Amino acid sequence: MTAYAIAHIRPETMNEDILRYIEEIQSTMDPFEGRFVVHGKEVEVLEGPFPGTVVVISFPDIDTARAWYTSPAYQAILPLRTRHIPGEIILVDGVPPGYDARKTAAGLREAAGL
Repeated sequence: MTAYAIAHIRPETMNEDILRYIEEIQSTMDPFEGRFVVHGKEVEVLEGPFPGTVVVISFPDIDTARAWYTSPAYQAILPLRTRHIPGEIILVDGVPPGYDARKTAAGLREAAGL
């Protein structure tokens, strides 16, 4: 099942470290079949405060996403970003093909006795 690395970041002033990180991240993702789904786009905030932007990277599965994040290649460039860009990074499984939220709601309703 596809998994995602999602970053909520608040970029600051562009500098050489950040540019180097952006230049090198793809080569750290390639061995893990990582690909950008969202990168460098403006967000449209519909509810609540949301400073910053979002990056979404897809991987074949959650184990592969973890392996990329902990890989020596990615860990070597990670400080280039973390020294300059505050944010939160999460890994999350996607939903399977044919996912239907109504089935999830029915299961939750039944479990809650409602």
